Amino acid sequence: MNKKKWALLALLILFSVWAVLPLLLVTIPYTEKEITLKPEEIKVSIFGKELNFQNKIRLGLDLQGGSHLLFLLDTNKLLKENVTEATNAARDIIEKRVNFFGVAEPQIFLLKDGQKYKVSVDLAGNKNPQEAIKLIGRTVQLDFREYQTKKVQQGTESAVVPYFVPSKLTGQYLKKATLVFDQQTGKPQISLLFDEQGKKIFATLTKKNIKKPLAIFLDNQLLTAPVVQQEIKDGKAVITGEFSIEEAKELVNSLNAGALPVPIKLLEQKTVEATLGKENVQKSLFAGVIGLLSVVVFMVGVYRKEGVVAGISLGLYALFSLALYKLLGIVLTMSGIAGFILSVGMAVDANILIYERIKEEKRKINDQPRAVRTGFFRALSAIKSANINTLLICLILFNPFNFAFLPQFGAVRGFALTLALGVILGLFTGVFITKNILWKIYKIE
Repeated sequence: MNKKKWALLALLILFSVWAVLPLLLVTIPYTEKEITLKPEEIKVSIFGKELNFQNKIRLGLDLQGGSHLLFLLDTNKLLKENVTEATNAARDIIEKRVNFFGVAEPQIFLLKDGQKYKVSVDLAGNKNPQEAIKLIGRTVQLDFREYQTKKVQQGTESAVVPYFVPSKLTGQYLKKATLVFDQQTGKPQISLLFDEQGKKIFATLTKKNIKKPLAIFLDNQLLTAPVVQQEIKDGKAVITGEFSIEEAKELVNSLNAGALPVPIKLLEQKTVEATLGKENVQKSLFAGVIGLLSVVVFMVGVYRKEGVVAGISLGLYALFSLALYKLLGIVLTMSGIAGFILSVGMAVDANILIYERIKEEKRKINDQPRAVRTGFFRALSAIKSANINTLLICLILFNPFNFAFLPQFGAVRGFALTLALGVILGLFTGVFITKNILWKIYKIE
């Protein structure tokens, strides 16, 4: 590894140490001024979107408590046969909003009280209920309505009154919303793409209403009512209106987060306390330190000099993992801490495979540098095969392409994300860093 790569590695280590450290305030000598070396919140703008990184390890409900919210789902306007599907969709969409990547560890339940449906939401660490309500976001109830008329008689006078009737096509069938611009006026519009079931409903709806208005309502407000010219089979629609670009972007984000099929109303909000507490966190961290030291002692005792290198790579693995947990906002529950401790042991697997291969080569070759080089590269095939298979499983579980038969958010997705991060970090520290330190020690070109 050349000097530039060693410098980049040093910078990465320094940044990770800075990320792991708590809030840092330094007072300038002989003055009362304070310099913030580590802010409470880090804001980064990526592709025009602002991301906020919190300067703290986020603990789960069991370790620090949080906010409890209870929402009522208004099912009065739904057909009886659609209630179960709509309420389940509402529960899933709320989870998607607060836990899209599966690392926030909320507790979300659909409750039935007689004929009333409610959703209970417990969010870790969010002890300000107003922030939690804002996190869940707008209702964003999207639906399409058919044009109807009825004759109204009053005395001797009569009139034909137009009105719109809700159809089966609602936001629960929405696959994707995109910001587009009208080619003639340049005004922002929202393009909608429905899933397979929504596509069929939309095709039937447009075929039935040719030469008639088909209204699009958002939160019971009429946005537009274009006249259907022909049957639309591709499941695409466009929302037009007097939007600013910022309003259109916000609407697209809300729709993509999930358009609730039913209105919701906040019934209850309160703070919940931790079920386990600080003592359990301290015991878990102590167990983690003992576990890490035990692995290092074992590696040094068995592999001597190479074991020290493994200890360095393990220490860096733990450092990089904690830095990522803080920056990505991954919530650690008690089981999550146990998983992290377990991953430390798993991270040393690559080192053991490499060192055992080196020992085999030493028995064949008296040249130490050559044995190290040959053993290292011969161990790589087994390491690659095992880790590539694991990463493929993580990709399937994370489901980036939103296949309907796979999980689309929640704890499974969170498990896949954290496991993939652990595998990638383990490869980086157990292979890349180990290799370059060994090359330096044995002066291998």
